[in-house]
Amino acid sequence: MGKRQKYQNPIDGDTMMRKYAYGLRLLLALVMASGIFVTATPMQMEAKETQAYTTQDLNEQLVMATLWMQTSAEFRALCYQAFNLARMNLDAFLDSHKSAKPVAVIVDADETVIDNSAYEAFLIGQNFGYSSKTWNPWMQAAQATAMPGALEFLKYAESRNVEIFYVTNRKMVGYEGTEKNLKALGFPNVDPKHLLLRTGSSDKQERRNMVEKDYEVALLMGDNHNDFHSAFRNKSVAERFAETDRFKDSWGTKFIVLPNPTYGDWEGSVYEGNWGASAAEKDQMRKGLLKRWNYQP
Repeated sequence: MGKRQKYQNPIDGDTMMRKYAYGLRLLLALVMASGIFVTATPMQMEAKETQAYTTQDLNEQLVMATLWMQTSAEFRALCYQAFNLARMNLDAFLDSHKSAKPVAVIVDADETVIDNSAYEAFLIGQNFGYSSKTWNPWMQAAQATAMPGALEFLKYAESRNVEIFYVTNRKMVGYEGTEKNLKALGFPNVDPKHLLLRTGSSDKQERRNMVEKDYEVALLMGDNHNDFHSAFRNKSVAERFAETDRFKDSWGTKFIVLPNPTYGDWEGSVYEGNWGASAAEKDQMRKGLLKRWNYQP
């Protein structure tokens, strides 16, 4: 033991830790100087980004569409254009109407005769999307405003003894608020006979058939192709295009569309019906269908 102790150089704990830290810093400096960096794999990065993408991020995509509806004169012009066309077509229909049946007009409610863009604006900055938890209170609040030109057209139709039927996919839980909202805005024929909310399927055909049984329907107005015909239900983007072309003679004559870039069944076709997809998946599906300019500056 005596000879071994002669050649030993005892090191205390503090000295050992200082030397270890120095060595670690030296190794890190050498690695950085050599340009070698330890990074996550592309798959790990993508997984991290996907996990981090939230509904709040997705809601940011509502900004331009909602802003356009609320601030652009072009949006107002398109609405006036639709209702001016509706009035001209209604006059032409009445001039040639010979049936004993009374005449009716069928309109959707949301984004057709009333404007809910304030609700869409409310979603921006929130980490949740549309749901009954927030939509039902919005209906009860009865704060939707009239779409430009809607009230004037429907009151004109009433003055010509045409009855108005509101065929909307608002659920019956919102009946009281919807009736209150429409009456406060001065819309005609707001009563249980004419205000037809959803009680079962979201397919409006059954309710349209109820109206057509006793009335000659001069025209239909809506912001969603399902407001006009069931042929558009549960279809892909390409199929909806094909059905639109099939009905090309009806657009602007019996079918009159209002502009709505914020939501609709067109969005469901982008998701291929998968409304339950994550925010990141929806973002990818939306952007994946964009037709891009292939330019290399």
